[in-house]
Amino acid sequence: MKTDMERIQGIGTTLHFSDEELQRYSRHLVMPQVGPEGQEKLKRASVLIVGVGGLGSPAAMYLAAAGIGRIGLVDSDVVEITNLQRQILHSTNSAGKSKVVSARETLERINPLVRLDAFEKRLTSENALEILREYDVVVDCSDNFTTRYLINDACVLLDKPDVCGSVFQFDGQLGVFCLKAGNVERGPCYRCLYPSPPPAGLVPDCAEGGVLGVLPGIIGSLQALEAMKLIIGKGEILSGKLLLFDALKTEFCELKVRRRSECPVCGDHPTIRELIPEEVMCGTEPKDGARREKDEITVEELNTRLRRGNKIFLLDVREPYEYEICNLGGYLIPMNQLPDRLDELDPSREMVVYCKRGIRSARTVKFLHEHGFSNVKNLVEGIDAWAQRVDPSMRRY
Repeated sequence: MKTDMERIQGIGTTLHFSDEELQRYSRHLVMPQVGPEGQEKLKRASVLIVGVGGLGSPAAMYLAAAGIGRIGLVDSDVVEITNLQRQILHSTNSAGKSKVVSARETLERINPLVRLDAFEKRLTSENALEILREYDVVVDCSDNFTTRYLINDACVLLDKPDVCGSVFQFDGQLGVFCLKAGNVERGPCYRCLYPSPPPAGLVPDCAEGGVLGVLPGIIGSLQALEAMKLIIGKGEILSGKLLLFDALKTEFCELKVRRRSECPVCGDHPTIRELIPEEVMCGTEPKDGARREKDEITVEELNTRLRRGNKIFLLDVREPYEYEICNLGGYLIPMNQLPDRLDELDPSREMVVYCKRGIRSARTVKFLHEHGFSNVKNLVEGIDAWAQRVDPSMRRY
């Protein structure tokens, strides 16, 4: 009776696997559901991973280990210490380094046989079609709505499957969108589920709300699984479904997602026929520029005014533990306590509200305007920008 290795070596002679590939992928090659034909499909396939952070880390590592022939990596960020609790592609020694460069170095150590394309840039409406066009499958590991909708729209326009994951605190979501197989009608896209993005700053991201470190590992691994199933043509794909994961209960549930005939990008009469500029898509471009300028202040402007001795009341709407890490000496009222503590604030004073990145403070400014506070500004990009551009010695988190 032939051993597994003898069987694999006989197969490899026909399908042109090197000796190293026969050994490296042996556990795939002996599986009847994958076998040499499936491994050959993986070898010939190309996958683009947008975002090499929490979700992108496990997705990229497993896809590289599996022998995907070509992997593209898109990310414009650098590695920070705060990333390392969940972004396992990177290490302490990678702090300050481009995430794409760090990711490529790790993946080369995992599997030097894989071709790696590095895009040290942000995906935009100007470059998305050009970048996505070269790949068979797109794995969306981004961490913001603007990029998520941009990827979705580009995948519809290019007929590419979009393996989309997201995480927040203890909750994860996963779906395969824009899937068009043969003559079958295209599956629903992300806009069929969520027709339009929320206004900028309305929904907190992981930097604001946090995420349990292991959660992106679970969802990112499932993204890699769905991408591999698409490539080898096995199993049921999460098209027309949304998989929800509750980490607190260790519980999965599935929702049906149907293609909407009125969807603006994949519907019967689409109105989106080209990519929408990012500043328009999520409402980051103000409808009233004068009002927006009146309601905001940059860290540079605030620093200048404080140095001049201007009497500005600083309101910190973060949590107490955040205040302990770093602060600007502001008056602390966590955002969720504000409705009950309005009497502690003087409406006649000029006020600047800040949080970590300007999201909670933007909502606070809107709330204060609605309650009679007219001279209130939001610190754009929050204390995080202050630590980067005004006081680099300040602790960050």
